[in-house]
Amino acid sequence: MTEVVEKGLKKIGVTVSKPVLAILCIIFGIIVIAVPALLGIIVGIFLIIEGVLLLTDYLELKRQQPPPQSSSTSQ
Repeated sequence: MTEVVEKGLKKIGVTVSKPVLAILCIIFGIIVIAVPALLGIIVGIFLIIEGVLLLTDYLELKRQQPPPQSSSTSQ
């Protein structure tokens, strides 16, 4: 999962090292434990960001693939 996030961030020009991501996860975890009411908001934001990154990754891979060749022969 971390690789997907890092790959998506690199595509939009943001690079984040694994220790920074780990610290951010710990901070968000502490916030969720301290203020449980924010759980829905934090999870929602994470899912939206992850969805956008996955969608852009899919579209980029699809764009890089060559168009399918027609293998039918006309006689």
